Amino acid sequence: MSSRCAVVRGIGEMREARERARRAGRTVSFVPTMGALHEGHLSLVDVARRHADEVVLSIYVNPAQFGAGEDLDEYPRDLERDLELAAARGVDVVFTPSDAEIYPEPQTTWVEPPEEMARRLCGLSRPTHFRGVLTVVLKLFEIVQPDVAVFGRKDYQQAVLIRRMARELQLPVRIETAPIVRESDGVAMSSRNEYLTAEDRPAARALSGALMVVRAAFRAGERSGRVLGEKARSVMQEAGVRVEYAEIVDADDLSPALEAGPSGICVIAGHVGSTRLIDNAPLAGSCSLDDSEE
Repeated sequence: MSSRCAVVRGIGEMREARERARRAGRTVSFVPTMGALHEGHLSLVDVARRHADEVVLSIYVNPAQFGAGEDLDEYPRDLERDLELAAARGVDVVFTPSDAEIYPEPQTTWVEPPEEMARRLCGLSRPTHFRGVLTVVLKLFEIVQPDVAVFGRKDYQQAVLIRRMARELQLPVRIETAPIVRESDGVAMSSRNEYLTAEDRPAARALSGALMVVRAAFRAGERSGRVLGEKARSVMQEAGVRVEYAEIVDADDLSPALEAGPSGICVIAGHVGSTRLIDNAPLAGSCSLDDSEE
């Protein structure tokens, strides 16, 4: 690997690059993405850089994690821009495999997540989503062979499931999570924010607004998980968000928190127009979300 951003498209090339780093005694951090890079992704690169000598970033829109009728074909793609952003941020290698590389034959072997953790929250409306995520992440881990992998906390359920998979399968990779990065109006950064119109923004802001209301209520002494979830739901509905879920869950296993404690997480999802948005914040902290990931 060189100090420049190398673009690697084949699995064999990626393994050769990893072996060169290993022979040089250099550690590797890995940031898996689906491209359409934004500051949230690039902040993961910053975290990855702190944990290893070199950073590999993958850009692959994984068809296995999209369900019927979802936005696989419309998902934003701009590889040239992504490569410029990755190089400017100090990524050493960008891995951009094709579908034929990742799925050379019909996939019949899958990583099935624990049902009690995956068939709720996002898994209710996307029943095969996490199976697709875990399977492709395991494939990428096998190809890149990183020492450390970095994921964002915005996709909280995903991060918990990946950490569980790595632990139970005894994978030789340490999982790190990085804070949510927000736009100036508080909306959590997401590639799907490109779908939002100017008219959608007030409703999109209601997700972070709901989290602040929940944190304020928790600071004021409310401990009922049901009541806190209803407060979030109410804020979102009043803004015109079609609420998918609003719950207080345990930070480690995502189980519903009937009695909310300082380790609880408020997780929410909803549709603004045709755009599905997710967000979350720990209950402990100030009413602002500025410190929600500290």
